[in-house]
Formats: sequence, structure tokens, C-alpha cells
Amino acid sequence: MPGAGKGGEPSMLLDRDLIVRARDGIGLATDVYRPDGSGPFPVILERTPYDKSAPSRSERTAAVATPRSRAEVAAYFVAHGYAVALQDCRGRYRSEGRFTKYLSEAEDGFDTLAWLVGQPWCNGRVATMGLSYGAHTQMALGCLDPPGLAAQFIDCGGFSNAYRSGIRHGGAFDLKQATWAWRNALADARDPETRKALATQDIAAWFARLPGRGWRRGQSPVSAAPDYEDYLFEQWSHGGFDEFWQQPGIYAAGYYDRYADVPLVHLSGWYDPYARTAMENYQGLARPGRRPTQLILGPWTHGDRSLSHAGEVDFGPTASVDGNLAEDFFELRRRWFDRWVRRIDNGVDRESAVRVFVMGGGSGRQTAAGRLDHGGSWRHASDWPLPGTQWTRLYLHADRSLATARPSESAAPLTFTADPFDPVPTIGGAMSSGEPVMRAGAYDQRTGPLVFGARPPYGPLSDRPDVLCFATTPLVEDLEIAGPLELHLWVASDGPDADIHAKLIDLYPASPDYPQGFAMNLSEGLLRLRYRNSWEEPVPMRPGEVYPVTVAMFPTANLFRRGHRLRLDFAGSNFPHFDVNPNSGEPEGSNERPRTATNRVFVDRRRASYLLLPVMAGPL
Repeated sequence: MPGAGKGGEPSMLLDRDLIVRARDGIGLATDVYRPDGSGPFPVILERTPYDKSAPSRSERTAAVATPRSRAEVAAYFVAHGYAVALQDCRGRYRSEGRFTKYLSEAEDGFDTLAWLVGQPWCNGRVATMGLSYGAHTQMALGCLDPPGLAAQFIDCGGFSNAYRSGIRHGGAFDLKQATWAWRNALADARDPETRKALATQDIAAWFARLPGRGWRRGQSPVSAAPDYEDYLFEQWSHGGFDEFWQQPGIYAAGYYDRYADVPLVHLSGWYDPYARTAMENYQGLARPGRRPTQLILGPWTHGDRSLSHAGEVDFGPTASVDGNLAEDFFELRRRWFDRWVRRIDNGVDRESAVRVFVMGGGSGRQTAAGRLDHGGSWRHASDWPLPGTQWTRLYLHADRSLATARPSESAAPLTFTADPFDPVPTIGGAMSSGEPVMRAGAYDQRTGPLVFGARPPYGPLSDRPDVLCFATTPLVEDLEIAGPLELHLWVASDGPDADIHAKLIDLYPASPDYPQGFAMNLSEGLLRLRYRNSWEEPVPMRPGEVYPVTVAMFPTANLFRRGHRLRLDFAGSNFPHFDVNPNSGEPEGSNERPRTATNRVFVDRRRASYLLLPVMAGPL
């Protein structure tokens, strides 16, 4: 149907619910918006499980906080000469079939591209865009190198390896998959009784009973929606890295050699769960001989690239995309598509391949909105990790210090426990879809955990006996880091399995606005120790035996100001962000025999444990 233009813009035609037949005959409902004029046109495709006719919460700008509808987003690109195709994923809203999270998107995306390039109004060149799941659908179809694909803008998603980051992480299960399942099962419920059953579930109460006790099929907050419960428990219980995890929808890393050779942008945030995915996809696809690839990492939570704050911390006016990397996010994407789809020489190809926001450098005062003014600035570079990175070891010492000096010969190991019934609580971090039981972002680790939508009356994490904290002395000069981090430990436990959860913190000194200081979380990582040698073949530990292990941590970039300290925390849990290890060695997803684990970390010269930092500037 025709749509009237505004302000001299061309009018727009809309064909609603066109059916694209997948190879198995399933109909995928697709809305096509296109200019009312002679074509053919280049096409922008977005595939979503969140209703192609509903607003997307992230389609907003710093100037206009209200999200635009998908029709308004389409109208923006139509006004600039594109047709826009918006499609409901299989089994969602107007599309036919059964929804199985992530696993149908590669072939369905390929078939959609093949259909698009056969339409008379398409000029044979198709770009893709989309946030989160919409990014996952992009990487999935790119793995199969579909016809007509010309460029992609991968926004906060596109699994490099969902087993290592996004669904599982270091062997543990990311519980945002459970909150996502409950919220979307409720939103998708068409049967009134199913909807009522889901709506009456107290998701916070379900999470409160999870440590030490667990859930079971038929006894979970999504039991009224069996399809959702099935895939949730399949991902949760599928512990080893086998062929299940090597499918194109969740394992782009296995397809880098055959991935479509098209220009790509990988965008994410330091407090987004897909920062590591963006980094790995950039490194895997930005190779000589391939088309241009860019990496953009800002101080954002999931999809919030027009905000200057994340949690309790503000990063200043240069933090958002708007006015810094482009006029706004709409222009940022359009300029990429204009250059590589419409072949307009607009200078995009001469921009830096890597743009990362280095947090820090602010006043340290409290803003009018009650947030810490941490500040920050953009760094432009030709590659990632950044050229000139100095990989620096900070050793863990028996007196709980961090220092470049190696520890003494006779230093005794340090002990901490992990009780499955009393896990260490999550306080912010890199996550998404965790509401209402957890929230992403930077938070003061001193003031108690932000879980279940409020701050319960717990003390600082550093006061807990099951958390080990190590810190440098106050810095005598500013120190800048940017890149991935690794924690190398020598560990032992009194049982067959345990977890190591690590966190890097920028520890502010006391100030008038923060008399107790401010402990700002920067990066996190974890390892389930049964996977210390192999993701494919987990092996139980022998009680008391000492093992060298490596904990991969999320990338970050931060300027530690003079007088600040670097603090490293680690513990045996981080709940509700990740499932709690029962420490018993039983199969993943089981919780029949939970036990308290007593763990040791070795800090002597022969078994020196250390944090490997990507230092850019400043002494340690």
C-alpha cells in the first residue's frame, strides 16, 4: 500500500506479510517497505524474533529517547534510497513453524536472501542489520555465504562461539538464557491459560530457590511453555563442546574461512555480553585479502549506544555514538551501507578499522544524576589488540597484593570456600536480558549486590570470607589498559569440581562524594575447572592435586588515575549471572549432591599466579 512522504521525502510502498518459503516449505512472514518509484533498489534486511511490526527499544537517539517503530526505521532508510525487508523468525508472530532458539537462522536467512535477489524491485545487493538476536541472525546467514549479500552491521551479537560466550561461558551456563526464556514465552503465549500460568510465576522467587536446589523439567518458571523449557534445558545440560555447539547459528568461528566476503562492522559495549564475540569476530574476519572490517567498542550496556552511562557510572558527553562517531546511530549504519552497498565515496573506507572507548579520566565526583563521573575518550587504531600493547604480568602475593615483582619462594597458598547454598552475588557486569533479577553495567562493588531488582542488605563483596581480593598499591602515575585479559592460576580443591570467577576493579580512593571510595567493576571471566584441559572432554579434579589453569576474561579499556588501585576479586560463584556449580562433579544442569568446596590458590615463586594485562601507557 502507498505511504505519503513527509517534508519532500519520496512516498513509501508497504507490502505486508509477504510469505518467503524456506527450503522445507515453512512460510516466513516478511514486510517490505520500498520507495514509490522506479527501481530496482538495494535492500536492507532485518530478521527478528521480537515481532517485525513492533518498536525496537534500541532504535533511539540521544536527542529522541523514545524508540522509533520499525516502520519509522524503515522509512528513514527508504528516504535514502533503500528497500527494507523486516521478517519474523521461524515460529515467531506471523511466521510459520516451530521456534528453536538460534538453530534455524542460517538456512532461513540464506533462503530469504535468495528470495530477495529474485524480486523485481531488488537490484541484487542486500545489506543486513539488527541488534542482539538480529545480530545473531546476520552472522548465521553469513556463515553460508548467501547470494546477494553486500554488507553487514552486526550490533551487539553474532556468536563467535556461543559455548564460550553468550550461552555458556568458561563451562558455566549464562542464566540470562532463563530470564529471556520466561519473558519471551510470556510475550509469545497465544493460549490464555498458558499466558496466565507464565504470568503468575514469581521469577525472582524461582531464582532464589535455584542455588543448591536447582530446577527440573516440568518444575521451572517456563514449564507452561514446553518448547521454551526444552531448549533452555538442552543448552543448560549440554556441557561438552560437541557438534551441537558447532552449528552455524551459534559458532561463526568455525565458519570464518568460508564466511561471506563482505564489509562488516562489529559493534558492542564493555558492559554488553557480546564484547568478546565482537572482538573474536573482528579478529577472525579482518584478514588480508578480505573486504573491510571495523570494530567499535564503547562503554555501553546492551543496545544502549546513545547513552553516556552504564549502571551507577557516567562516562561523559563523548561516550555515545551520537555526535562522536556519527550524528546518530541511524547515520552510522547508513554511511556504512551507502559506501559498500550503493558505492558512494563518503570516506567510510578511510576511517580507522578499530574505535574503542577508553573509560576513565573523569573528575571522580558525583554527577547531578547521582552517578560517578568516570569519564573517558575514544582511541582510534588500525588493529586489535591495539598496536603497541605491552603484555604485563601482575603477580598475586600472599599478603593479597598485586605487583610486577614475582612472589617469594615460601609463600603459603590462600584458601576460599564456595557454598552452593550461599553463592557470591552478582553486582552488575556484562549481561543482557537479565531483568528483573539482575542488571548490567558498572556498579560500586562496595555497596551490596544489585540482584532481584533491589539492593539486599549485604555488605561489600570484599568483606565476604568466600571472596579473595588482591590489590596494587596506589598508582603513582596514570595507567591505561586496553584489550583482553587473562588470569593464570595454580589451584587445588578438595573435591572433583569447582568454579573460578574473576573480576577486575578500578578502586577509587576516598573522596568527599565517596567517603568509602568506589569499587568499579571493569571486566569478568570464569572457568569451571572440570574443563581446565579441554572443552570437549571434561575431567574431574583429584582432591588436593594442584593444577595450572587459565581464566579468559572479557576485554576492557580503562585509564586508572594516579592514586587509584587495581583490584582483582575471585570467588567460586557469581549468581544469578551464572549457574552455581554444585562442586560435586555431577552432570551439567544436575544439582542432586551439592557440597561446599574448599579451594586453594598458590602464590609461591614456583607456582606463581598472575593477571596478564594489556598495558598501553604508564608504569606499574
